[in-house]
Amino acid sequence: MQFAKIDHMLSPLRNATYARLFSAQIAALLGTGLATVALGLLAHELAGASAGEILGAIFAIKMIAYVAVAPVASALAAHAPRKTLLIALDLVRAAVAVSLPFVSETWQIYSLMTVLYVASAAFTPAFQAMIPDVLIDEREYTKALSLSRLAADLESVASPVLAALLLSVLNFHQLFGGTAVGFILSAALVLFAALPITRKAAPKPFLRRLTSGVNLFLHTPRLRGLVALSLASAAGGAMVFVNTVVIVQSNFAMSQQATAWALAAFGLGSMAAALTLPPLLDRIPDRTVVLSGAIGLVIGLALGPAAATSYPSLLALWAILGCSYSLTLTPVGRVLRRSAHAEDRPALFAAQFALSHACWLIAYPVAGFVSASANTSAAFWSLAGLCALGAIATAVIWPASEDASIEHMHDDLPADHPHLATTTGAHAHEYIIDDLHRRWPP
Repeated sequence: MQFAKIDHMLSPLRNATYARLFSAQIAALLGTGLATVALGLLAHELAGASAGEILGAIFAIKMIAYVAVAPVASALAAHAPRKTLLIALDLVRAAVAVSLPFVSETWQIYSLMTVLYVASAAFTPAFQAMIPDVLIDEREYTKALSLSRLAADLESVASPVLAALLLSVLNFHQLFGGTAVGFILSAALVLFAALPITRKAAPKPFLRRLTSGVNLFLHTPRLRGLVALSLASAAGGAMVFVNTVVIVQSNFAMSQQATAWALAAFGLGSMAAALTLPPLLDRIPDRTVVLSGAIGLVIGLALGPAAATSYPSLLALWAILGCSYSLTLTPVGRVLRRSAHAEDRPALFAAQFALSHACWLIAYPVAGFVSASANTSAAFWSLAGLCALGAIATAVIWPASEDASIEHMHDDLPADHPHLATTTGAHAHEYIIDDLHRRWPP
């Protein structure tokens, strides 16, 4: 029975194209995970207990690049060959990773990571927007979202474990070599994937292509709720990603390997949630799932100062936060998919990428600078407040009930317009913001 469930969960991998893209994602994630551990250790080597401040600044650079570049890159690359674009961006990221072991000053790290993050800002939305085109069936796509979340979670476990093992025989600078290998493997797998040919979008002016994704967010209530949700998930994730090294190595005076295992605990919690979500999402609305995750993050962060007093209790807390974090993230792709036509998805995914990372741009500096200027307890409480704000806003903005089909009128269209071929007055269908439906019905 258990094997049947696993086989059911893995059914998207029977699609050869998706299997290659999924493998490319895993390769890149493992490489990135090694870099995340190495960056934390490099920051601690340079700044000791103030490592959180350096990591906060690095992650802030990452968010600035993501927010500024993703929509522009999507608009510029609207008519570029997708495979060529993705391979080129992977190779740029590999070149940066090869260079990182040779830096010795913080400004050099900042410069190289800026290049890497700009390439990632162009790569990730384009990659994500392809998956709905590869997996047309919604249930298969839902499983793919869970597999994607599971891959990220496995990376959160496998990369720190692999890093802990490698650190017993290697200098942590050499971990960046694994990052380069991951990106090169990703490029090779994309090269051999047969990407689907999608319907070309009607030519639009650059400014309109640049703003089309944000326009979808502005006029779709559930998408506006996703922005607030991103603030909640960013607050929870930032505490873990920025301050784990500070708590473990400065507060607890433990080893680099202990830092890696703590990050792995967060990944294990997230992975446990991802494994249970596909059948749950068949019965429970996306809104309910993501709000449950946001509430879990608020509670975990609020209890952080009391719970993170020893290494075992920190591991338990990180696992709980990881589970809640996964609940807020996994259903997002489903919401995006049903909120745009296929030709508009790249712009929508790019807008989600930028807007969600704008929330990280708030959370990362709070996590780093509050921890460095006060203490980790203050960081916990500050981020708990930020997370609560996002959770409440999500509940208010995202309608509690949404009809699949919405009745509406088209007073702006002539009676003989093709869209009105089957009706002369009010009609109902799945409502998506587009050229014929520019505003959400009241």
